[in-house]
Amino acid sequence: MELSVPLLLVIITISSLAAQWLAWAIRLPAILPLLLFGLILGPFTHVLNPDLLFGELLFPIVSLSVAIILFEGALTLRIDEIRGLGGVVRNLVSIGMLATFAVISLACWGLLGLDPSLAALVGAVTVVTGPTVIAPLMRVVRPNAAINQVLRWEGIVIDPVGAIFTLLVFEFITLRHDAGSNLHLLITFAQTVVVGLACGGLFGWLLGTALKRVWFPGYLQNFAVLAVVLLTFGLSNSLADESGLLAVTVLGIWLANMRDVDVSDIVAFKEELSAILISALFIILAARLDIYGVIAMGWPLIALLLVIQFVARPLCIAISTFGSTLTWREKLLLSWISPRGIVAAAVSSLFALTLQKNGYEGADKLVSVVFAIIIGTVVLQSLTSGPLARWLGVQQRKPRGVLIIGANTVARTLAHALVKQNVPVLLTDNSWEYYRLARMEGLPAYYGNAWSEHAENYLDLSNIAQVLALSPNRHQNALAVYHFSHIFGSEKVFSIRSGSALKGRTSNESARFRRHEKLFPEDVTWSSLSSQLAKGATIKATRLNENFGWLDYLEKNRGVVPLFSRLEEGKTTAINGRTPPTLPCTLIALVQNENSASSRR
Repeated sequence: MELSVPLLLVIITISSLAAQWLAWAIRLPAILPLLLFGLILGPFTHVLNPDLLFGELLFPIVSLSVAIILFEGALTLRIDEIRGLGGVVRNLVSIGMLATFAVISLACWGLLGLDPSLAALVGAVTVVTGPTVIAPLMRVVRPNAAINQVLRWEGIVIDPVGAIFTLLVFEFITLRHDAGSNLHLLITFAQTVVVGLACGGLFGWLLGTALKRVWFPGYLQNFAVLAVVLLTFGLSNSLADESGLLAVTVLGIWLANMRDVDVSDIVAFKEELSAILISALFIILAARLDIYGVIAMGWPLIALLLVIQFVARPLCIAISTFGSTLTWREKLLLSWISPRGIVAAAVSSLFALTLQKNGYEGADKLVSVVFAIIIGTVVLQSLTSGPLARWLGVQQRKPRGVLIIGANTVARTLAHALVKQNVPVLLTDNSWEYYRLARMEGLPAYYGNAWSEHAENYLDLSNIAQVLALSPNRHQNALAVYHFSHIFGSEKVFSIRSGSALKGRTSNESARFRRHEKLFPEDVTWSSLSSQLAKGATIKATRLNENFGWLDYLEKNRGVVPLFSRLEEGKTTAINGRTPPTLPCTLIALVQNENSASSRR
């Protein structure tokens, strides 16, 4: 039975949501469930035929979606961050990227018999890893700090840098196909690049100026940015074919590095929009995949995957880490981890559609090869990286750090107390002032919402053992609790009490959240801690043992507020109620100022 167009669109939407939820539930990169759902709907059951469903609209839909995805990725590239990166990461996204490109291109040409231009395009597309696959993998593998930092920053930076490189290779190949002579090729290529750079820079400056001078009301800001992105893409393409993607990438980089332009709200909006577009796009693209064509490639395709895993990546790491302080064990794990992700799949599909539209022979193989590389690298490395890290001895010890939601006075004071006991802490806050104060006081901090997609890529949770929600905002605490309970387990996520329950407020959400409001004794709230600290109360650590135990401590310290107990093996536990801590331990407690305590008496 042939399904109606509205029903097929509903199926794509529901499948996109189901795939994203499945990825969240089983803690896998979303790209795998999305590809699986697309294959089921497409080549396996033939429920969805994107070419028949969308017709001539398929190419514009894919191209506009990829333009938005590339713009969102470019918003993360800040030039000052690149300057501050270590030499290894800079090498990885420059000479290492070129080495990877060369090896994969030669392997595609020699093993699969692809046309040299098509082989070069596969090599260019697959140099990009991306934070969306690296971040979930790092939480599972938990490599040491050096490896973790290199892989995370490589994924973040190579996303836009690799995209620009891929776009230039693609434009060169397509123009070469149509050019009558080498001189004409160089002129046309230069024209395309200049138009892309000029349009991206011009509209980046105009949009940044409009945002800086508040020409748009708040509720129209994100809409205006989206409209300008699409305008830049369309106008640039009309001036020079295939220059639009380069233009929107330059536009994103320009905005990200323009002074006095706050792009945090734009990034949040584009993250949500990109998640929707990517989910639907992957279902559609995977449904078009010729799975039997992939299988027909047989052993040469497997040989290509082996070359990528055992030649291309190790060569890239060897060149990029030459002369560095990394050990051979660390280099070996770096040589193993390089999964391909979202940008590679989306861009390759768009390029294939463009080449097919221009009559390029064999363009359909581009998507098949790239998708095979994505599936092979993600599956293999997800299953083996953890055991390999343990075998090499480069996996972090059992996590013992504390993630604190909030960088307010209470949160910073408690963080300093934990740091004095050699407990690693990481604070997060979406208030720039609190974030700035935390950094000025020497506390590691992340600016933004800890449950955002940006935090998913940038917030390093590999050494976090428990999460403490210490924001005065109950809603933010609840969002953090729900988000991190899934990642760490509900027994490792706690929130400070927000006060007595509101009358008439008995919703399931409140009841669920209040089960996590078990930080410190029952009468302790954020307001009470803030008030006592303002009156001069201080946090002190006291050693408890069999000779001077819990009851002795309470008798000697009237009005004390026990906060944490730290055992000899290094485990730190937040005090819940008046339950005696396990002895021997170091008790961390809030001790009231003697003057304020005596005045109450």
